[in-house]
Amino acid sequence: MRRPTRLPLIAVILAACVCAPRLPVCADATIEVYYAPEDHPIDRVVHLYDRATRYIYVSVYGLTAPSVVKALVSAKHRGLDVRVITDRERLNDPKQQSAVKILRLAGVPVRINRHDALMHLKQVVIDDRINTSGSANHTTSGNRYNDERLDVITDARLTAKAREKFLAMWNDQERFVLWTE
Repeated sequence: MRRPTRLPLIAVILAACVCAPRLPVCADATIEVYYAPEDHPIDRVVHLYDRATRYIYVSVYGLTAPSVVKALVSAKHRGLDVRVITDRERLNDPKQQSAVKILRLAGVPVRINRHDALMHLKQVVIDDRINTSGSANHTTSGNRYNDERLDVITDARLTAKAREKFLAMWNDQERFVLWTE
């Protein structure tokens, strides 16, 4: 496996200057970039889940990779606050429905969108310090076959913004509902 691309802090600062809205970036911020299939981004996600100590908030369109489901269940059994938001249309896929059922049986609450548009985020927030973004779903094909990208961002301010977005979606009872099937 080849090593992920590490963007130097100057690239992070430059990107922050160009993109809006602007958020200050901490001096020790890092961004690791993983490409599928060569970097196996889902393996990195599982590693992050295994090292989490407080919470894991997942908002992801596709969630079928057995290793991810196992890592989230394990985190829940370790006493972490694990929550998942996914797209209701994806529940038509038997693999996605099975994964979500396993999570729910383990005590992981799952919310789905009730609005007509897609819940298409691929974002994870872990322990107020790490968040992920990119195009990679939590699927086997997204790890082994597709051309995908996973960015692992270690920055308190950017992670706080990602956490705020997740919690706003989680608490929005008009747009999201607890999945109970």
